[in-house]
Amino acid sequence: QVQLVESGGGLVQAGGSLRLSCVASGSIISINAMGWYRQAPGKERELVATITSAGGTNYADSVKGRFTISRDNAKNTVSLQMNSLKPEDTSVYYCNAQVLRRDSYAVRWADYWGQGTQVTVSS
Repeated sequence: QVQLVESGGGLVQAGGSLRLSCVASGSIISINAMGWYRQAPGKERELVATITSAGGTNYADSVKGRFTISRDNAKNTVSLQMNSLKPEDTSVYYCNAQVLRRDSYAVRWADYWGQGTQVTVSS
């Protein structure tokens, strides 16, 4: 009923840039916070950046100054501009959204996750 689809991942050389995008669709009334998380092989999933509906942002220390999160509330999208990429940024990146939606019996908030998009940074 609600889907999040990421795009923009790929292979890039160290020092390069990528822009990830995520689009939420379905029976959406509104979206509160949105964010990006990543999970590398053998490691726990970690928060990369979040953004509130009002535009307030939070970043992991490892990406501060290099990554920028933004959103378009009218289009239910969130983006992550990644600059000065490092090999340690290599991971699967996941989009997350807190969605107010209507299901078959109620209107409620729920967390949704995208399927992930691979980012590989070569040295």
